[in-house]
Amino acid sequence: MNFFESQDRVRKNTFQLVFLFALAVITLIIMTNLLFMVVFGYINSEQMQSSGMFLQQMDWKTFAIISAGVIVVVLMGSLYKIMVLSAGGKIVAEALGGQLIPQNTDDLKQRKLLNVVEEMAIASGTPAPPVYLLADEPGINAFAAGFTPRDAVIGVTQGAVDHLSRDQLQGVIAHEFSHIFNGDMRLNIRLMGVLNGIVIIGMAGYYLLYSTSFSRRGRSSDKGAGGILALAIGLMAIGFSGTFFGNLIKAAVSRQREYLADASAVQFTRNPDGIAGALKRIGGLEFGSKVKTPGANEVSHAFFAQGVSGFMQLLSATHPPLTKRILRIDPHWNGEFDSSDKIDLPRDEKNIGKKETMTREKLANKVTTIAVGAAMADVANVIDQIGNPKPETINYARSLIAELSMVIKESAREPYGARAVIYSMVLDPEEKVRDIQLARLQKYADPDVFVLTHKLLSEIGGLDIKYRLPIIDIAIPALKQLSLDQYQVFRDNLVTLIEMNSRVKLLEWSLQKILFNHLDGQFFKLAHTKTRYSNAGQLKKEIELILSVMAYAGHKDQNEIEAAFIVATKNLGCGRLQLVAKNEISFSDLDRSLQKLEKLKPLAKPQLLKACAASVTYDQKISSVEVEILRAFSDVLGCPMPPVIL
Repeated sequence: MNFFESQDRVRKNTFQLVFLFALAVITLIIMTNLLFMVVFGYINSEQMQSSGMFLQQMDWKTFAIISAGVIVVVLMGSLYKIMVLSAGGKIVAEALGGQLIPQNTDDLKQRKLLNVVEEMAIASGTPAPPVYLLADEPGINAFAAGFTPRDAVIGVTQGAVDHLSRDQLQGVIAHEFSHIFNGDMRLNIRLMGVLNGIVIIGMAGYYLLYSTSFSRRGRSSDKGAGGILALAIGLMAIGFSGTFFGNLIKAAVSRQREYLADASAVQFTRNPDGIAGALKRIGGLEFGSKVKTPGANEVSHAFFAQGVSGFMQLLSATHPPLTKRILRIDPHWNGEFDSSDKIDLPRDEKNIGKKETMTREKLANKVTTIAVGAAMADVANVIDQIGNPKPETINYARSLIAELSMVIKESAREPYGARAVIYSMVLDPEEKVRDIQLARLQKYADPDVFVLTHKLLSEIGGLDIKYRLPIIDIAIPALKQLSLDQYQVFRDNLVTLIEMNSRVKLLEWSLQKILFNHLDGQFFKLAHTKTRYSNAGQLKKEIELILSVMAYAGHKDQNEIEAAFIVATKNLGCGRLQLVAKNEISFSDLDRSLQKLEKLKPLAKPQLLKACAASVTYDQKISSVEVEILRAFSDVLGCPMPPVIL
């Protein structure tokens, strides 16, 4: 199952969730009505024994009123929770007591974790999600939370950081990235909102019981108090039933997805010992995978391993047993868990860089052994790798990071430096234009950011274009730590600098598009995209514009441009398309076209991206500019594209 099929599957799972939710609500309605009827004397024990008499004596008007009340309470509880969670994964992480790990942390164990996340993110073609540490949790566990990769976060317990080797951490993080790309996070968020509505009746019973016991002090003869007390206890019992139904829904939705995420992690890392080793460490550790924080039960279905225990979890566990998960990954496992602590030796990033550079050279040699054809195949197949990149891309991503200077990496990993790095990337090489841009920064940017931008000019100016995307991916997590005021200033400055630029602006547009695509949702309230278009043929004008831009980006000769456009359109099969004249293309039109194309259903997107890739490979030449534009298109469509080995 590829990325697009998984996204489509989540939509079907959402329908399953709605169906199970409806069944649970109907059950709660019946139970609540029976409770009210019995407590307030609408029916008695004799009527309960005779179904005919029971139906005749039922007060259907009261039944309708109570049913409507239950529905309103459940829906209000669900909608409120969903509204709270709409801010993204950080709300879930903070509710569990997670603390954001700074990108420039000096803690070696935390640095190891962030390096793993950074490598996996760049290999997947997406900025590294913010990482939260559950510092008071000794068990080994992790989770991914958010609606999309743009607002996703990863949470990791202190136990995972302390007790897992680098390979084991990589297996766990690959598992969580699978949940991010397969749309499981969005389903988990919706599940949290839905279940809050189901259990809220029990909460109402608890508060009713509390208020009744408080008001009865000094008024023990109050006759109605007994009925209210019975009602409160009954509602709490119904709430317990709601919790039970909620756990059953979690189990129904979650268990099979864990097997799929395990398999994806193995396929991504090509190292079954990594994730299998992490699961064995959980079995051998005293604390296992337990998460102690009070909010753990609400998020239990999102954890890497079973995070909560108890009678209810035995009946409806959200995760398969450890032994079954391990045996699926390692069929020859002897049944023994790992109780030893394997501590990685500290790794010097500078020295690793030399080793990783050799890895990249081997990869480059592998490409050149089949000449240009191998690179062509890599671009042609990169769309199939969306959400499921090849293991080689991890090594390639690691080598790209290693080849960057420490000055650039350290700057990009903290909020002040990240702004300076991005500013430096859009400064014009022509001195007169650059002086005007710097004057703008000196006037409106933070003084420290302006000074650092000056220092980075020589470092950034001499970089190959292929490093632009990794630098952007490294900088985005740090930029997410800005305040709203700082981000608005940064955003305004960046747009102004790009408008001042005298160069062809397609590269600058792609940089801006990728940045704002991931950052605007962090600082501004944006509506979640609703799918409206089932096939690409419904958006012919928008597709003509996108494919025209792609053809112009890779070719200068008009005949070559037209030929590349024709090759691209043949991959779509949606009727005759016309090349848009270059002077008729504007960036505002391009933005509007992408906004519409983003609303395509998941299974309609890969063919469009493959058409763009066909335009890139038409002339058997691949430029970094074409790759970056393709990445920008893919990014806006919500399809993280792995890097192309150049």
